[in-house]
Amino acid sequence: MPVNPTIGVVVPIFNEEEYLEQSLERLLKIEEIKQIILVDDCSTDSSFELALNFESKYQKISSFQLDKNSGKGHAVQLGATFLSTDYLIVHDADLEYFPEDIVEMYNEAIKLPESLIIGSRVKGDKERTNIYYSTYIGNKIFAYIFSIVNQTKLSDIASCYWLINLTTFRGLNLNEKGFAIEVEVLSKFLLTGSTIKEVPIKYEARSYENGKKIKLKDAISIFYKIIKYSKLFNS
Repeated sequence: MPVNPTIGVVVPIFNEEEYLEQSLERLLKIEEIKQIILVDDCSTDSSFELALNFESKYQKISSFQLDKNSGKGHAVQLGATFLSTDYLIVHDADLEYFPEDIVEMYNEAIKLPESLIIGSRVKGDKERTNIYYSTYIGNKIFAYIFSIVNQTKLSDIASCYWLINLTTFRGLNLNEKGFAIEVEVLSKFLLTGSTIKEVPIKYEARSYENGKKIKLKDAISIFYKIIKYSKLFNS
């Protein structure tokens, strides 16, 4: 790994015209980020036009659009094929996450180059806003179950922010096209014998009225995938 490894960001987008501009402006303030790949998952609003506008202004930004809605996992995997950096991190196009936390995760990755660094919305005392108690409790239950079946201890497995060596990511042989991409990445990474390090991050949840997309059916799928990809059935 280079002394100063580079970070590439994949931003999956679906109907985020209201938030995309501010979200990308936050990313562009982080000097450690050298490449930003925008993948529009067949939005029906002006999201892709906004992405193209940013691409025209910033050399580090590239934009791509899928011809049909295929899911977050598919968008992330496609975006990763266009990266030429040392690390990959995913940044949702909304405003729930704060890119300044990426710097702390990056510094941790330099100290632990063989580890996957994940942002925790539970650990530490950073400012956080949770709207739905059911989602908050559900995430804690999922993390608890994941920890048991994978013989590890994690406080948050559904965080958007996970920083991983790009070569390692490409070698995980991923299948998930939807929101379960995080579970598959974490599970398969642990199966390599490497460790996951959590770093506290800020979080400001948004409501379904403001565009939050994960639904009950996605939560059920994620629970199933926790078991499917776990060490319990793959060791």
